Amino acid sequence: MPFETPPYLLSELVAMVDDGRIQLPDFQRPWKWDDERIMALLATITRHYPMGVMMALETGGPGTRFKPRPLAGAPAGHVEPTLLLMDGQQRLTSLYQALHSDAPVETMDPRKKKLKRWYYIDIAKAIDDDVDREDAILSVPEDRILREDFGRGVTYDLSTSENEAMAGMFPLRLILDSSGTQQWMREYVNITGRNWDVWDLFTSKVVNNARQYMVPVIKLTQDTPKEAVCTVFEKVNTGGVPLTVFELMTASYAVDDFQLHEDWDRIWNELESDTMLVAPRAGLGNTDFLQTITLVSTYFKRRGRAACKRKDILELPLSEYQEWSPRVLGAYHWTAQFLRRQCVFDVSDIPYMTQLVALAAIRAVLGEETDSEEAYAKVTRWFWCGVFGEQYGGSPETRLPRDLEQVVDWVRGGEEPASVGEAIFREARLDTMRSRNSAAYKGMYALLMQQGAKDWTHNRDPIDEKIMFDHQIGLYLIFPKSWCAKAKIPRERYESIVNKTLLAHRTGQLVGQRAPKSYLRLLETDTGLPANWLDDIIATHLIDPSALRDEEFDRFYKGRAAQLRKLIEAAMGKAAIPAAQAPESAEDYESDPELVA
Repeated sequence: MPFETPPYLLSELVAMVDDGRIQLPDFQRPWKWDDERIMALLATITRHYPMGVMMALETGGPGTRFKPRPLAGAPAGHVEPTLLLMDGQQRLTSLYQALHSDAPVETMDPRKKKLKRWYYIDIAKAIDDDVDREDAILSVPEDRILREDFGRGVTYDLSTSENEAMAGMFPLRLILDSSGTQQWMREYVNITGRNWDVWDLFTSKVVNNARQYMVPVIKLTQDTPKEAVCTVFEKVNTGGVPLTVFELMTASYAVDDFQLHEDWDRIWNELESDTMLVAPRAGLGNTDFLQTITLVSTYFKRRGRAACKRKDILELPLSEYQEWSPRVLGAYHWTAQFLRRQCVFDVSDIPYMTQLVALAAIRAVLGEETDSEEAYAKVTRWFWCGVFGEQYGGSPETRLPRDLEQVVDWVRGGEEPASVGEAIFREARLDTMRSRNSAAYKGMYALLMQQGAKDWTHNRDPIDEKIMFDHQIGLYLIFPKSWCAKAKIPRERYESIVNKTLLAHRTGQLVGQRAPKSYLRLLETDTGLPANWLDDIIATHLIDPSALRDEEFDRFYKGRAAQLRKLIEAAMGKAAIPAAQAPESAEDYESDPELVA
């Protein structure tokens, strides 16, 4: 990656900020330095100590087409920027506002309270080698009057240049302005003839330091690729929030007057009102959407060879985004309907958000071809193989394009996708399936609803989306914790998905910590159902009612694990590996912090 390292005079840099030759790429976040950090920086400059390297990107190349914006406090640029500041925004903005602008610096105190401040340097302290330079820097309010005793007294009134000179407080806003400094100096030395010697010393120890201050700048040349810009920005901003691909693309598209953020807000609002795919701070993200469009775009452009790495997204032209965005949005509406048919009704219950990127891309490429019974069955099988094979837990950048290409080919008569062929479910995984954060765990209770599980009190119809939300369906222990503790059932065993099922909130309260025999009698009384009728309802959860009534945990556990395994095998279209052949390690144990009871 080509770059240059020219040093710039600080005065030249702030002049370039003022006339717009230096601006920010639109993806840079707001300036937010506090008052104390600004004073420390000013002390550094006036002592001619190094403040670190800045980095800028030369404009004019294909990878540097980002919408620019002025630094905070600078006027709108009168010229096109020649440099976009990548690293050093906080320092250069602070220096521009404090040393060049005619307005007070808009900053904050340590508690984030907004302030407007002018900065001065105490001449007598600045020339005294025994005084720390930071102690010579003064921050005063917008009216230039520094008060004490809760506002009842005045320490300094610097509201006029005469008052500044009388107090020996030099306004740092003039330090890079030769004529302004000379005019202020005449007022200062006229107070007493002895000020000439003081001023000469101050000039050599402070003023010249600032005017001769050189700032090293790493300048990335205009042929720097966009991916490198993103990577470099992330590396130099390790203390902040990482730059997302979406932010970079927003700045890139803004050059052509297209507001990607606004378009995503529109898409998000539509998905939020019509699907369960998004929620505040959850669900499908803007980068996921860009990744889906990139998959579809590259699939068609490269004749069946898709890609979705960051580099590929960054190379997505605006015209391709605009062409495929409506089709991908429609595919996500279909994806939400697909999930509902699989009994996934809430964004928090989606096994893998990343898998939905591939699913929506498959729909966008195939369109109505996915609606045939055979095609839908194949897509469904691929989906469940991904969930119970737990295939989307790592980086998806290779799997996503491969699944898109191979599932589309499979639907059209080609070979079975590798994701289906390679998917493995070990029966012993049921023993360690305890955390609701795992994809397989979420998939398991979706399959329970699919096969017709009924609530034990609201039992007229199988649990569906309406019942789930109306009756606050949650996961409850079948053999409660207190009973298991008394029976000395290991915690890792009774917290397994095998000992959990979906019940309404009220039903779960009836079950509570009661022994199975006790809560079954209570349920019979509450529902008015004969024991055999209640047993039939309990059996819809793949539970052996007799094992529950006899309180035989081992018989219950073994029988239900076998039934759950069959559900998974049917969804994946292949046999599970028996527990005896592939046991799960006890180290895989995770308790479920969100278990209802």
